[in-house]
Amino acid sequence: MANQIKNQQEILQKLGITQLNRMQEEAVATIRKNDNVILLSPTGTGKTLAFALPLLEFLDPNLEEIQALILVPSRELAIQIEQVIRAMGSGFKVNAVYGGRPMSKDKIELKHLPAILIGTPGRISDHFANERFSKEYIKTLVLDEFDKSLEVGFEYEMRGIINELTTLNNRILTSATQGVEIPDFVALQKPNIINYLKATTSKLQIKTVVSPSKNKQNTLLHLLNFIGNKQGIIFCNLKDTIQTLNNFLETKNIKHGCFSGGMEQKDRERSLIKFRNGTNQLLVATDLAARGIDVPEMDFIIHYELPQAVEEFTHRNGRTARVAAEGTAFILKWKDERLPEFIKEESLQNITKQAEREAVFWETLFISGGRKDKISKGDIAGLFIKQGKLGKNELGIIELKQDCAFVAVPATQSNNLVDILNNSRLKKKKVRIYKV
Repeated sequence: MANQIKNQQEILQKLGITQLNRMQEEAVATIRKNDNVILLSPTGTGKTLAFALPLLEFLDPNLEEIQALILVPSRELAIQIEQVIRAMGSGFKVNAVYGGRPMSKDKIELKHLPAILIGTPGRISDHFANERFSKEYIKTLVLDEFDKSLEVGFEYEMRGIINELTTLNNRILTSATQGVEIPDFVALQKPNIINYLKATTSKLQIKTVVSPSKNKQNTLLHLLNFIGNKQGIIFCNLKDTIQTLNNFLETKNIKHGCFSGGMEQKDRERSLIKFRNGTNQLLVATDLAARGIDVPEMDFIIHYELPQAVEEFTHRNGRTARVAAEGTAFILKWKDERLPEFIKEESLQNITKQAEREAVFWETLFISGGRKDKISKGDIAGLFIKQGKLGKNELGIIELKQDCAFVAVPATQSNNLVDILNNSRLKKKKVRIYKV
């Protein structure tokens, strides 16, 4: 395996990155030289790559044991980090485990131990309690979004996990929030702190939109027509509000996805896939989508229901105007609604100018085969281009999972492609293909 391990330049080349940003360069250099590091940087600045690059250098390619544990507060973040590290093509095996998926899947994947294990506290705790692998080779611990994973709800499990890691050499904590107290059980001795929370110049504009009525649905519709065909998230506080908005937008034929803790994991994943590939330009979501999910740069976000704390306001806004890009956060309030003290009355946005929303270009197709069937993205592209007669520029994003895949195709051709390609063979597997 040793000769498969890639160096940093090869990894960046594979990711299509010419150069690390300033935060990443400093983080890589600091983590290489220090045992305890705290990395603070806004959402979307590339923290995963910043800690993953030096972490790979701590691993022994000849040791078939778990050597690094990455603890995260949500399933979505676990999946996102797994995807990033897999895309690096380092030569090291990586797996993510989390609640909401069958334990049998974990057990199959853990038969061949990964060098890097990513997981949520509850699921990792379960694996630890049942001694499904040795912990003595885990030398590196990463707490990603530690401000969430060290909250009171997780404390019991986190304490139990960390107390069992007796051979740690390196601790790396990351967050997009400042001023979080780190409990003693983390045993973080004299940490080296890298703080880029104020170093990035945000190009975020905050605009207030006033609804004449307490029911803000029609004002939301006017705002969406004013914005036009751009990608954004509509934030709500309650799952019930998401359901109400979902029904309303469906009656107006506005394509969108939903995302909340009340949804099945499979439905949440599909919602994000369709948002990433452009099938849906809108995501109606709770604050679960404010952090730790892998979605593209956003043109705007809308506070449909006002956040209840300044942290939520900051994280929601952090979904747009990330890194060097511009973006707008719209605060949607009815005329008699009082804003929380942490939200200043920003300049009013006139939304009388309405535009026609164009039909969305992409549709998503599901393929019933994945990595475990030895199917690659190239195989899928070949099927759609050769047999489906799609031009290369007509094939959208392909997302390959362990047991299935999703591909974006032009909506106008989706039915025809299903008719032609359903029950085709990919490698040795006969696959079903249908719209999702």
